Amino acid sequence: MTDVEGLLVGHAQRLGEGWLSGTTVVLAPPGGVVAGVDVRGGGPGTRETDALEPGTLVDRIHAVVLSGGSAFGLAAADGVTGWLAEHDRGHPVGPLPHQVVPVVPAAVLFDLGRGGRWTARPDAALGREAARAAAAGGEPAEGNVGAGAGAVAGGLKGGVGTTSTRLPSGITVAALVAVNPSGEVVDPGTGALWAEPHRVPPAEVHAAALRAVEEARRETDRLTPNTLAPPMNTTLAVVATDAALDPARARRMAMVAHDGLARAIRPVHLLGDGDTVFGLATGTRRLPEEEPARSAETNAVLAAGADVLCRAVVRGVLAAESVRTPGGVFLSHRELYGAREPGDGGKAPAGEG
Repeated sequence: MTDVEGLLVGHAQRLGEGWLSGTTVVLAPPGGVVAGVDVRGGGPGTRETDALEPGTLVDRIHAVVLSGGSAFGLAAADGVTGWLAEHDRGHPVGPLPHQVVPVVPAAVLFDLGRGGRWTARPDAALGREAARAAAAGGEPAEGNVGAGAGAVAGGLKGGVGTTSTRLPSGITVAALVAVNPSGEVVDPGTGALWAEPHRVPPAEVHAAALRAVEEARRETDRLTPNTLAPPMNTTLAVVATDAALDPARARRMAMVAHDGLARAIRPVHLLGDGDTVFGLATGTRRLPEEEPARSAETNAVLAAGADVLCRAVVRGVLAAESVRTPGGVFLSHRELYGAREPGDGGKAPAGEG
């Protein structure tokens, strides 16, 4: 995500003592970025997404918050809003520098009780901590961090993944995702990730993994006999580019990026998922002025958004680590199938998605 110049990412999480949850912040440059959003899941928890509709007063946002904690976790956005206001970053509503209102869309995923304590969920203080971490800069961590701390991907431990690509035009497109679907990321018949059907593990390894996952589920049921059913989850993502997109095209980028989730997760967008994708555009790289070149380059950006989001899901699953808490046993892909890298270092060569 930070390969898109001007964007910063910060995580804050709480692990242990009943906690398994966290918050991730994508921080915009001081002037904000153009944004859009597309919600496909049946059980979303969101904040300020209506402000991203084309034609509304505000045409730029100042941060995006992805958080665990279900609806309670929306409180994390209060901390981010407060941090931004303290640094005079927001939509101007008066003549003085501090007279601003930060615009901070947010979305939450369901991870309640996975650490063992139902009331251990992100709040404003955790959101502020994640905002400070973003402002400090650096490469964003992946796996059991931020909004991915308590994430579970079907039968496996989920996590945060991020990746990017550079198009032949020089435009960068990137994605960050907290992988927490009720659907599966692994083909139960072969053990291959849905997004990587050509990488099939040995049959005996997959058979052992299936047994281990079933044992983990039984242990989780024993630890939490009142577990909600059907499962409640949600995958959250941010797709960003340095291309000069308007709000309508930023929304279109978020819409097309959902195809990346569909390639990597089956089934996706269920009633218990609040799957939400934000699209951000910093606008530092202009698109061609004339048609049809302008539409062709825009389409390349949209397609790349789906591609990088698909690959970010893979990275989030491969980076996740197993967790055993009083709230359940959540086994990682690396424990079941062996540790490995996604193979692209987080970036694709120019022109590849």
